[in-house]
Amino acid sequence: MPLLARMVTAPLAIDVRRGAIADLGTVLADRRIATEGRIAIAVGPGQGERIVADLDLPKCEVFKVADGRVDTADELGRALRSGSFEAVAGIGGGKTIDVTKYAASMAGIPMVAVATNLSHDGIASPVSSLEHESGKGSYGVTMPIAVVVDTDYVRSAPQRLVRSGVGDAVSNLSAIADWELAGRENGEPVDGMAVTLARVAAEAVLHRPDGVGSEPFLTALAEALVLSGMAMSVAGSSRPCSGSCHELLHAVDQLFPGTSNHGELAGIGALFSFHLRAEYLGEAGRLEEIRACLIRHELPLLPGDVGLDDESFAAAVRFAPETRPGRYTVLEHLNLSESDIERSVASYVKNLGR
Repeated sequence: MPLLARMVTAPLAIDVRRGAIADLGTVLADRRIATEGRIAIAVGPGQGERIVADLDLPKCEVFKVADGRVDTADELGRALRSGSFEAVAGIGGGKTIDVTKYAASMAGIPMVAVATNLSHDGIASPVSSLEHESGKGSYGVTMPIAVVVDTDYVRSAPQRLVRSGVGDAVSNLSAIADWELAGRENGEPVDGMAVTLARVAAEAVLHRPDGVGSEPFLTALAEALVLSGMAMSVAGSSRPCSGSCHELLHAVDQLFPGTSNHGELAGIGALFSFHLRAEYLGEAGRLEEIRACLIRHELPLLPGDVGLDDESFAAAVRFAPETRPGRYTVLEHLNLSESDIERSVASYVKNLGR
């Protein structure tokens, strides 16, 4: 009998609700995660430490994660391996979770992601974005075995960080358009299951009229970011959630470090990518829908909104394809000249601001 379905990697548990962290001990005691209870907890600065203080987990050993660097992840990985831990929980924001995912993969143990904000889709993805001496790189890791999002803690995080997750979620639409373009032009295989998960994640927040002050919205955003992580796991790469939008954000990160956060730059990258499609390919696509969504959630639209002038943004557009060699997106497809890039950036700034 032919195989009629395929196995899809997914976390054993996904708990998104108010008060979810109170049951973290139950999640960690799951014998599928740890049979003897030797658990490590990695916490970032801020809410992670507060959560640990509130939990009744006397047998756990706590490790502090000071930053999002590869060296920090390597150090934690060695500590996890030498301590013979069965599992690790990463509690904090995106940097802490990315460091813990990488370290858990190094140590060969399962990892539980406990998110204190919703700034990007790394919560459940098989990718860690870590800083190194030359900038920032993406590293393949094992998907978290469980995901916990307590919306009470998310609500108390800086609203800018929570809103930025919207930019990362809706940027899936740009990544999908790029992947489908690569399929048509280069014959690159496009995984329909991964596309479905990524598209559903984006659509879940694209038209919602409520915002980060709403409990239902926070739940929808958290679930969208988890679905994005699952899409990447299905694809075996970041392809369904990372296209020209992320090439642009990585270019900005490398050329102008500290400019803005991941989700905000992903939103700008997605909007500019659809602007290029409208301008050169006659494909208006989701341009106005994404712009309206970014405006509704008070996210930046233009380079100037994050402190970049037009010339700097044009430099990032030129450099963007070098951040993902071999990835075919609308930027590689158009292969614009320097003068065309400058003209397109000027047109973007003129026509798509508030």
